[in-house]
Amino acid sequence: MPDVSRRSWLRAAGLTSLGGALFSLARLRGQAAPTDVPPGPHGAHGSAHGLGTVGRVGTEAFDPGRFVRAWNFNDLPPAERARYYRESPRPDGTMLREYEIFAVDREIEIAPGVFYPAWTYNGQVPGPTIRATEGDHLRIRFVNQGSHPHTIHFHGWHPPEMDGSLPEHQVLPGGTFLYEFDADPAGLHLYHCHAVPLKRHIHKGLYGAFIIDPRGEDSSGRDDLVMVMNAFDTNFDNENEVYAVNTVANAYMTDPIRVIVGRPVRIYLVNITEFDLINSLHLHGMFFTTNRTGTARPATEVTDTVMLCQGERAILDTTFRYPGDFMFHAHQSEFAELGWMGLFRAEVVASET
Repeated sequence: MPDVSRRSWLRAAGLTSLGGALFSLARLRGQAAPTDVPPGPHGAHGSAHGLGTVGRVGTEAFDPGRFVRAWNFNDLPPAERARYYRESPRPDGTMLREYEIFAVDREIEIAPGVFYPAWTYNGQVPGPTIRATEGDHLRIRFVNQGSHPHTIHFHGWHPPEMDGSLPEHQVLPGGTFLYEFDADPAGLHLYHCHAVPLKRHIHKGLYGAFIIDPRGEDSSGRDDLVMVMNAFDTNFDNENEVYAVNTVANAYMTDPIRVIVGRPVRIYLVNITEFDLINSLHLHGMFFTTNRTGTARPATEVTDTVMLCQGERAILDTTFRYPGDFMFHAHQSEFAELGWMGLFRAEVVASET
């Protein structure tokens, strides 16, 4: 039988989740449907809420639960972290932050049993989150271990020779380049490959979040979360078949993001979805302040839904008032049904009651 895209199959079959689509697609192709997770109380899906994928994605290579609170390689053991990140104080009170970032071709699992031939930074999609304070000096050694020319283009202020966008900036396979610039301006930024064809290098996975904190800001007591909205064209027809936040479809339906009632939460939200004009985040049961690109003081709006085109970012601040599960998802319903859906699990800490 000829291959069909998951997106067109979902439309034709009228299925209501990526899990249902993958389950039926496996049967259509004569494959065994995943059976490693018992059915939930609302049907064949792996989530107890009846929405999500069947089975689980392995987390050895990439764990969305760790990624959401990871930056500057702080999710690695100290000895391993030192291979990729070092920081040194400077006389003026700023920091020298040094990074080792490499491009490498790698197959990644984006939904249970669904693998994607990605181009990655440091073997993961999104790439490692880079975080600094305004005025810090960044030194990023880039090594291209991939099969194509690649670069790193950072959003923010930097000299033109550091831009990573022109043909002469491309780093050939086996080559290296040293990016060096000051962290400016404060806000939420993005880095990605700018080699041509640009859409291919982005949708294959070469991107990551770049946070610059304002100098003197007090973030103590706040829970910071990194959420990168992305999608995958699994059959390379210039349409996405799988959508997610932080790569793995429905990851946070299976393993909700745990937060504490009454504790401020900040979401660093990045949209890098290719082939779709906009993406969005809608949060159930509450509102948040929206600071687009993180450069506005104060925040510019209070809402429960924010829409971003590709490359746009926003910092969202909120506090959970009530315990329980709060759904979040794209308010493009098709995106939500194809994997871009999750839960926050707000919990009361006994010592704070």
